Amino acid sequence: MEVLGIDIGGTGIKGAPVDIASGQLTSERFRLPTPKGAHPEEVAQTVRAIVHHFSWRGRIGIAMPVRVHNGIARTAANIDPSWIGTNIEALFSRTTDSDVVTLNDADAAGYAEIHYGAGKDVPGKTLVLTLGTGIGSSLFVGSTLVPNLELGHLRMHDTIAEAWAANSVRKRENLSWGDWAKRLQEYLSYVEFLLDPELIILGGGVSRPKRVRNYFHLLGTRARLAPAHFQNEAGIIGAACAAHSRNT
Repeated sequence: MEVLGIDIGGTGIKGAPVDIASGQLTSERFRLPTPKGAHPEEVAQTVRAIVHHFSWRGRIGIAMPVRVHNGIARTAANIDPSWIGTNIEALFSRTTDSDVVTLNDADAAGYAEIHYGAGKDVPGKTLVLTLGTGIGSSLFVGSTLVPNLELGHLRMHDTIAEAWAANSVRKRENLSWGDWAKRLQEYLSYVEFLLDPELIILGGGVSRPKRVRNYFHLLGTRARLAPAHFQNEAGIIGAACAAHSRNT
């Protein structure tokens, strides 16, 4: 069975059909730029164009940088504030004439890792952290999602954690891998104390093998620590998986 997964970001919207059994894309992903300002109706029309590109008729999973509660956006990051309060599932369902399931982008990345990647078949609690411009977070108990966490906004050093330990901070402040690893270690110790997970998965661009070698050996957690299996396709795969999982 296939489900179309779409990942809405601040600069690009990308999608592809996903084989639910394997978690593999069944076609080359298709990407369009996010409309300037990222207003709801304009983004919905871009999503519609992606759906038409694949001549898709069926269920669709959509990941985007908002907290979603009962299909309604409660926050908006790197997109227009007018999303807040919008019934995004109704909007996308109407625009695409399809059954649409929406979720937070970090939760979608977690779905990909839990069902097909580094967290597959892991019992207990798994925390997935995406280290990029900010710090995205998702928590699973077994394969069950605890939705809409914002662990990148925990307070650290008179600011929020992602302003202290995100990968973008490493680049912006020209930190060595070792100095950045010290910051990341402090953050990991903090969230591990709060949540006591069995496994912590680190995603984003720093999970690529050549980058993992620069800092992973400097980190120490009681939980097992693993790099994410997916990078750029995680949102697409996870959104499709979440859409399939709902009411199935």
